[in-house]
Amino acid sequence: MSAVATALCSAVLLAGCGTSGGGNVAAGSPPGGNKTLVVGRGGDSVTLDPANAVDSESFMVSDEIFETLVRYKPGTSELAPDLATSWTPSSDGISWTLKLQQNVTFQDGTPFNADAVVENVERWWDPSNPYHKGGTFPNFKSDFGGFKGDKDCVLKDVKKIDDYTVELDLTHPFAPLMSILTQGSYAIVSPQSLKQYNGDIKEHPVGTGAFEFVSWTQNDKIVLKKNPHYRVSGEPKLDQLIFQVIKDNSARLNALRSGSIDFMEGVNPSDASAVKADPNLQLITAPSNNVGYFAMNTQVKPFNDPRVRQAIAMTIDKKAIVDAYLNGSAVVATTILPPQNWGFDSELQDYKVDIAKAKQLLSEAGYPHGFKTTLYVMAVPRPYMPQPDKIGATLQADLKQIGIDVQIQTYDWATYIQKVLSGQHPMCLLGWSAGTWDPTNFMYTIYDSANAKPPAYNVSFYKNPQVDQLLQQALNVSDQSQRAALYKRAQEIIHQDTPLIPLFHTTPLYAAAKYVTGYVPSGTGGAEFTTVDIAK
Repeated sequence: MSAVATALCSAVLLAGCGTSGGGNVAAGSPPGGNKTLVVGRGGDSVTLDPANAVDSESFMVSDEIFETLVRYKPGTSELAPDLATSWTPSSDGISWTLKLQQNVTFQDGTPFNADAVVENVERWWDPSNPYHKGGTFPNFKSDFGGFKGDKDCVLKDVKKIDDYTVELDLTHPFAPLMSILTQGSYAIVSPQSLKQYNGDIKEHPVGTGAFEFVSWTQNDKIVLKKNPHYRVSGEPKLDQLIFQVIKDNSARLNALRSGSIDFMEGVNPSDASAVKADPNLQLITAPSNNVGYFAMNTQVKPFNDPRVRQAIAMTIDKKAIVDAYLNGSAVVATTILPPQNWGFDSELQDYKVDIAKAKQLLSEAGYPHGFKTTLYVMAVPRPYMPQPDKIGATLQADLKQIGIDVQIQTYDWATYIQKVLSGQHPMCLLGWSAGTWDPTNFMYTIYDSANAKPPAYNVSFYKNPQVDQLLQQALNVSDQSQRAALYKRAQEIIHQDTPLIPLFHTTPLYAAAKYVTGYVPSGTGGAEFTTVDIAK
């Protein structure tokens, strides 16, 4: 508890109000009486090319511009049609036939059809495709086991059957396919825009979604406007949607109270009761489908020794962190899977805080007096890590107890992601907000050795052939109970290896003005402002 107390006493409380360069349009009521919603968020997007996005700030915007073939019904884990109306597997499970929506156009006026789907899939899948550029397509590589020509890639072919029918052929049955296709990375981009910008559409997004791109002022705001030809009658209800960067959670709440913004992400858990008590505001909670974790780079000394990693795990008081900083909006994590996930191992026993045992392990590993190292801490709050500066300071104090001298290093969000995914960190804070309700979105993404190559979602660069085999088997089995047993066995092995330390699963908190209606939070991301209205 002393580490938490130290961090609480030494934390610098940031303050501020208003927006950064975004005050020229009044929240809720711009000139002309149109409906504008200003959304305050902690960081800027990195890219608006969904196939190359890796962070939630990028998807927060791109998900409003683009649509996927399949989605989750809002607020549930039930699959629902989006740009596809139906999806049917072959009897052997290695082909899927998707029927597509008709009479849909992209925001540039070109038609959505089977050709557009095939062109998008080929862009993701084939490194020789002329538009396979603008990034490294990390999500496709992770989710599908590689690209065209790679021995482990599960996608074998994509075919146009007719103008509104597409077939996906696989190398073997692949249980999570439709869940994977709900993710923003598999949004369908206008082929015309790919041609116009030669595949580099980072700042030129054109989709079929409810909102069209207008402008992007880096590190300040992104402006979208209503798509007047959106395929769903009566939607969107807003005329304009502005994403405004206000880095500090407290400053963002002040901006909401003052009317500079209408909606905010990243409410400090300690502010939740005040938001509830404010007659002008509403508190919104999203389903918990995430994990905040402390990762060690297992490919560099001293973290290549599991005894060092286990010693660190025995030093961190997770409950004290949750009690001090999460204010009832998180639960302690024993594994990266949240307790409500059907693959969660409820019998797994976490490491107990044991400073004496931790020192003994460090000594056995050859570090009787500890060592110096660096912890990367993100400069902006994330839904899975609401107060990273305070949590980082607490971890620094915890590790000091066993002689580990930690220097904290921060970077802007885009640089932070680039450095961590390329493995430049000895230790880092990060997390994962799952894009699906399937456990593979956590397990395979974060632990399989295939994802330990930069840009690596496996940021601990963990490699265990036994774990790889279990995770691969879980992809090929269709029976959910069999898959759950495989994931549980993998969790047991990973827990012993301790490549990273799951800290907590948060319940993301949002706040909005009372006049904001129709917002349905999702546990997997996805477009969330299409049905939002302003009732003043």
